[in-house]
Amino acid sequence: MKLTQIAALCALASTAAVTQAAPIWQDFSLSGLYGENYANPVGNADDVEQTTITAEYAAGFKYGDFFAFADRTNNDLTNNETYFEVSPRLSLGAISGKKLEAGPIKDVLIATTWEGSAGGTDFNNYLYGIGFALDIPYTSYANINFYKADNDDTPDDYQMTITYAVPFKIGSEEFLADAFLDWSTAEKNGHASELNWTSQYKWNVGKHISPETKLYLGIEHSVWNNKYAIKGLDQHDVSALVKYHF
Repeated sequence: MKLTQIAALCALASTAAVTQAAPIWQDFSLSGLYGENYANPVGNADDVEQTTITAEYAAGFKYGDFFAFADRTNNDLTNNETYFEVSPRLSLGAISGKKLEAGPIKDVLIATTWEGSAGGTDFNNYLYGIGFALDIPYTSYANINFYKADNDDTPDDYQMTITYAVPFKIGSEEFLADAFLDWSTAEKNGHASELNWTSQYKWNVGKHISPETKLYLGIEHSVWNNKYAIKGLDQHDVSALVKYHF
């Protein structure tokens, strides 16, 4: 393992340790997806049928926040694969006891991510950098992180990640539009610049079962240019989505 990967893993572990106190808030969810236009490097296909089961956990702590998910995918080309990300962030404002606010920025954080895969192309990538929690009108949260990525099997690169959620109502019905956008730099040896904008548009049908039930139906829209940093491997897919929050 490279020295920079060891440093990144230590940063990830220390950030996770500091944030893992009693959560101020937390959320766990399971979702299922089905789509027919996934891109896959096997045969450079862009019309692959795929099902995905996703487990997600998010939490806020006194000294930061934490997000993790695992995708279990199945398609005819690569069969079953598991991809995961673990992303703790450490609040510099909470540690220093100072308000690090300026304009739309409401906090500054040390941002780390461990991403990996098993069952197909096994790898472990370590990302570390700086993050900003943002105060944006109409959003329930908005964040932007800037990373240096130490990658296992591809050239190291730099990445920007934006996440946001916009709740809204139509009449008495509750909806949620949330998304992430990953952009990474082009590097040597044919490592193309990637843009992955994945957004979900969901209707809270659970409120018709009980006020506390959070069962969503909707779609996920995936726009992924140069998927896996492969030039010309583009994905444009709309998947059926069901998601339940415990």
